[in-house]
Amino acid sequence: MTGAPIEHTLILLRHAKAAQHPVPGGSADRDRPLAPRGRRDATVAGAWLRDNAGHLDLVVLSPALRVRQTWELAQADLDYTPEVREDDRLYAEPVEQLLQLIDDLPAEARTVLFVGHNPELSRLASTLSGSDVELSTSGIAVLDLAGPWAEVTSGSARLRATVTARAE
Repeated sequence: MTGAPIEHTLILLRHAKAAQHPVPGGSADRDRPLAPRGRRDATVAGAWLRDNAGHLDLVVLSPALRVRQTWELAQADLDYTPEVREDDRLYAEPVEQLLQLIDDLPAEARTVLFVGHNPELSRLASTLSGSDVELSTSGIAVLDLAGPWAEVTSGSARLRATVTARAE
């Protein structure tokens, strides 16, 4: 990747801090909402995205409540509304499924944001970059890719940045 022009950027955002228990009436891990700290941190993540990510062409979310809430709060800081999709592959699927998700991204989407979970997002960032990446809650990894989405493989990305968005 060194010296190659950047064709695509993949940004990974781990959901903000979640409550321990599902919402009333919810029964599954997917129904866990954000904790109060998570709600604050999600807005900080949104400010970071606004100031550093450029234009997001597509946002792909896990179907989990805490992920949808993280995005809802984060996107409030953007002055535009990117296309948003939910995809079950961002919820507890192995890296091979996430690589397939990348392969399925539309070619015209230059910058894509995945909002999901650990350990999957950290494993994906590590696999793509060849670096050891561990995303904490509200953690963000930015990966640059020289080729089309369909050519993304292990070690084909450059890790541009990792940050943890935390409210003071």
